[in-house]
Amino acid sequence: MRAPSDTEEVSTDLSALYAHVRSTTEALAEPLSIEDQAVQSMPDVSPTKWHRAHITWFFETFLLLPFARGYQRVEEYYAYVFNSYYEAVGERHRRPDRGLITRPTNDQVTEYRARVDEAMLSFMASDVGQAPEVVELIALGLHHEQQHQELLLMDAKHVLSRNPSAPAYDPRPVPDAAPIPSLDWCVHPGGLVEVGHTGHGFAFDNEGPRHEALIQPHRLADRLVTNGEWLEFTAAGGYDDVSLWLSAGRHTNRANGWDAPM
Repeated sequence: MRAPSDTEEVSTDLSALYAHVRSTTEALAEPLSIEDQAVQSMPDVSPTKWHRAHITWFFETFLLLPFARGYQRVEEYYAYVFNSYYEAVGERHRRPDRGLITRPTNDQVTEYRARVDEAMLSFMASDVGQAPEVVELIALGLHHEQQHQELLLMDAKHVLSRNPSAPAYDPRPVPDAAPIPSLDWCVHPGGLVEVGHTGHGFAFDNEGPRHEALIQPHRLADRLVTNGEWLEFTAAGGYDDVSLWLSAGRHTNRANGWDAPM
């Protein structure tokens, strides 16, 4: 038995990563009902169904169609309804109207994902699928999908928040929390610092080139703010203290009647 080549090892690892990322998206959508996945609760939210289809469209449009010999789109009109801002590949449906798209159905989107996944896994095992420029595109697509996983959760949270029955995304009891560590401050003297991608590993194009930036002296907490601390801030009148808000935030709070998170 011959030893696998470097390209075969990369292909195997990438195929496993591809399967993991794609299945994670489905796991994140699983607690949501079909109705939950179709709703667009404001223009800045996209339906879960749209997220699942858009990132599938990305792999179909930028990998399978140009590189996989003989591949045909699952449905031609998907190229229009699931494009986002890619002007170079054609027209797109208006973002505020994504929640009006009842067809394809949620089941059809699930089938779309399955068919593209099958084609992608087969393609990644081919010689063309192991070419460096193709591997780079696949990695970009996976990072793109992980971005949409964050958006999917954020958007689903807003959808559920608009329901008067206050449904939970995950109804399981919250586990006992670990003790909250004390909050300390990391002090930075400011000055010229280097920021941006160093040139090693994956990065989006807006993370480079690496360059110098002038940073003012500042302090940064060494951990995240807790829900309990937000509650204390709210109870102490933080939403009414003008000195704690920029004018735009203060105006938005007053215009919407907000006096607490959510």
